[in-house]
Amino acid sequence: MGYRVAFLGPKATFTDLAAAKLFPDEERIPLLTIPECLDAVQEDQADIALIPIENTLEGSVNITLDYLVHEVELPIQGEVVAPISQHLMVHPNHKEQWENIETIYSHSHAIAQCHKFLHKELKGSVSESVTSTAAAAQYVFAHPELRIAAIANELAAKEYGLEIVRHNIHDFAHNHTRFIAVSKEAIRFRGHSEKENGSKTTLMVTLPADHPGALHQVLSAFSWRKLNLSKIESRPMKTGLGNYFFIIDINMEMDEVLIPSTISELETLGCTVKILGSYPSFLISNQSKTFSET
Repeated sequence: MGYRVAFLGPKATFTDLAAAKLFPDEERIPLLTIPECLDAVQEDQADIALIPIENTLEGSVNITLDYLVHEVELPIQGEVVAPISQHLMVHPNHKEQWENIETIYSHSHAIAQCHKFLHKELKGSVSESVTSTAAAAQYVFAHPELRIAAIANELAAKEYGLEIVRHNIHDFAHNHTRFIAVSKEAIRFRGHSEKENGSKTTLMVTLPADHPGALHQVLSAFSWRKLNLSKIESRPMKTGLGNYFFIIDINMEMDEVLIPSTISELETLGCTVKILGSYPSFLISNQSKTFSET
């Protein structure tokens, strides 16, 4: 029996493209928000949720982190890192006059990734955030009477019948997004064709009562064991100003000695530690074939 994979939709989002690569033969269920994807797994309406968690240019997707920590109990079972290309697209009716568009729709992260282009080429136009890049493309196609545009990928232009008027409008070339696969059970990544990119273990660490040197002591527990951290980020506990927890990514899978002993040391220091997942990482390496020909 195959998996039911909930992803941030509608069709032709970057998450859809990543899901097609990581789960090419599984049923994919588009949902409109990240919380809906996670709730679908929590409530057994889907087996896996594939959602964005971090972008090279815009950093962490906070709703993903906060919902995983505060709302659901779903371990991370895998991740895929995918290259991102943003394009400006309009309804075919406005192809020749695209410089006169009044409003640009896209996901807030996509708009931020294209700030320089928008400021230089479309100064005076209004940017409006929607739930996804594909939702923006869908909206533009449904409103041919409006002078509007979308920022999305090539598949979205094909899916929703739009004309790309400017390619690769993102501010920096090395634009990638990390997507995580969460599930109640371990996932068999059958049939994937992407390059494996090592393994990670993600911890949530809450410091004891604030005192000088607390964070230094936490980092030292990893340092002297020579555990390489690819990311450390603070997020509010939502219990009062100044109360934070830390998300820490370790560049190795859970072992029997180093990570468990690190956790024991942190707990001895008075920290609370929660394992959010230990999982393989996959890399989509060829952007043009992945996102133009899928």
